[in-house]
Amino acid sequence: MPGSAGSPIKAPSGRAATATYVPALVLLASLFFMWGFITVINNTLLPHLKSVFDLNYTQTTLIESVWFIAYFFASIPSAKLIERIGYQKSLVVGLLIMAAGALGMVLAASIPSYGVTLVMLFIIASGITLLQVAANPYVAVIGPAETASSRLNLVQALNSAGTMLAPLFGAYLILGRSKSGTATAGTVLTPADRLADAHSVILPYVLVAVVLVVLAIVIARFPLPAMGSATSRVAKEERKRHSLWKHRNLVFGVPAIFIYLIAEIGVANLFVNFVSQPQIANLTHEEAGRYLTFLWGGMMVGRFLGSAIMQRIPAETVLAGFSIGAFAVMIVTVFATGPIAMWSLILVGFFHSIMFPTIFTLGIRGLGPLTEEGSGLLIMAIAGGALVVVQGWLADTYGLQMSFLLTAACELYTLFYALWGAKVTDPLKMPASDTPAVAGLPK
Repeated sequence: MPGSAGSPIKAPSGRAATATYVPALVLLASLFFMWGFITVINNTLLPHLKSVFDLNYTQTTLIESVWFIAYFFASIPSAKLIERIGYQKSLVVGLLIMAAGALGMVLAASIPSYGVTLVMLFIIASGITLLQVAANPYVAVIGPAETASSRLNLVQALNSAGTMLAPLFGAYLILGRSKSGTATAGTVLTPADRLADAHSVILPYVLVAVVLVVLAIVIARFPLPAMGSATSRVAKEERKRHSLWKHRNLVFGVPAIFIYLIAEIGVANLFVNFVSQPQIANLTHEEAGRYLTFLWGGMMVGRFLGSAIMQRIPAETVLAGFSIGAFAVMIVTVFATGPIAMWSLILVGFFHSIMFPTIFTLGIRGLGPLTEEGSGLLIMAIAGGALVVVQGWLADTYGLQMSFLLTAACELYTLFYALWGAKVTDPLKMPASDTPAVAGLPK
């Protein structure tokens, strides 16, 4: 199969290098789109499952916690699998794992079963983890280091396109086809209603599984550039002389990713329930799910804009500005009511837009032969999204609106990272024998 382990290639430079890797980047962008789409289906799935299984906020956010726990457990095995079977085959395996989990969601909906739902979401997230471990560092190091943040923000904008369309898909095919999704607040569902609502999940996940299998076939047949094995051996020798813990930008970058994910996932998962409240917008879940599109649309716009800004302004400066904006709108969300509170929560999507890709590229900057390990740690930190269950507990204990103070606190750590934690210490260079355009990628 093209692209599995084999002879290392010599990367061309300049325009030739760009032309060589553009088709691969376009294909990888489709992966960013799909995992963004599937992840955000959860934002409409959670209020749906809350009604189907009669869950409190803690139990509801536990569903998303299981999703992000997969990043913690699957990151290292994913890196080992990439090393063992090659980059391209690993992408195919990741997509097929996701497809299997999507079909498993059909089983969970047919029973219906809360426990089976948790297991299948874990499986889907494990497949996404495998894709993330490979694709994020690939995009970050494929071109000049000084524009890595700009490049990853650009490709992540395609991820945001998926997240923007997913709420419309979920609102129409899940919430729009269920009684809980179209009923007003306070409506009591009968057991027959809950069973019928559970079955509304079947069609969307069958469609998702079909698309994932088709994408796996396309990638299996696509001539991705081979990563080679010789460079991996060189890097291993070079790594022995260095320590990850001497790099401040990585040491503080791992918790920055972890904490940022708590903020992003908490906002997205509780958005529908929040804006549905009578004192905020008094919408049905289906109507609120459509407004979620604006949240993710703002993230897409922010990434395109951030990518352009970072061509002229240092990434850490842009990150600081967006962190301040995110903190400000979250404070408004906590203490305002009505449309002001709803639109301030929507606006945080714009300010969150650049955070993950920018923190990621700042975190691996200057790691040289340690880039692969550093990337793995940063992807593992996505498990921070599992702590959204803490916000669920805060919502049950102190009220849903006050729980967003946790989000505001997360924005302050991102600001700290941008101003101080992202500064590079002890920068390293790639081994001379490594291929310059793909050095540091999972092999």
